[in-house]
Amino acid sequence: MEKRKELYSGKAKSVFTTDDDNLMVLSFRDDTSAFDGKKVEQLARKGAVNNQFNAFIMEKLAAAGIPTHFVRRLSSNESLVKRLSMIPVECVVRNIAAGSLCRRLGVEEGLALNPPTFEMFLKNDALGDPMINEYHVRSFGWAEPGQIEQMKVLTFKVNDILKQLFLDGGMLLVDYKLEFGVADGEILLGDEFSPDGCRLWDAETREKMDKDRFRQGLGGVVEAYEQVGQRLGMTFEY
Repeated sequence: MEKRKELYSGKAKSVFTTDDDNLMVLSFRDDTSAFDGKKVEQLARKGAVNNQFNAFIMEKLAAAGIPTHFVRRLSSNESLVKRLSMIPVECVVRNIAAGSLCRRLGVEEGLALNPPTFEMFLKNDALGDPMINEYHVRSFGWAEPGQIEQMKVLTFKVNDILKQLFLDGGMLLVDYKLEFGVADGEILLGDEFSPDGCRLWDAETREKMDKDRFRQGLGGVVEAYEQVGQRLGMTFEY
């Protein structure tokens, strides 16, 4: 497999083509941003930590029957993935009230949500990733009704798997976002799952162990990510 030209560069990852049209390389960088790119920093080791964390989670999900684009890890900060036609919708599950949900609805952070909520957001940085619903997705042709339902089913299956995984490590999965794409007519989990795209709290102290440490200036961002991985039994390579 030969890595070729850069296809896309996002906030924290770059995507490269390969000599196989069906495969791409995800390169995780040390860039860290928040508030639609208004706060940007370089955090040493972050790219390597997120790449290895994502590989660990994707392998766990695949073993539990979740179809993903992940093929294998190539190095400390790069992974091989299947090329997908991405659906421009972020699927969000919230188990505990935090972040924008508290601001929008005036509820207290830490409120347990039973049942968990499911939300969708349009993946569009220029518009600030606005919240949307299934009718928007269907009306604008972002996904077919059957694809929407499959995305929802998979998102809640991921919740069942990862809530227990993190709880076994003494952590609460507060909320998270997933992105999906299509390959050969099949819906696959794409993008990444790392502490950049979810909220994780210590189950006893409720200490924040995710990207909120960066958003809120709490410090120790990468160290917290490493601790999360270590609690799950991971060892990191640099």
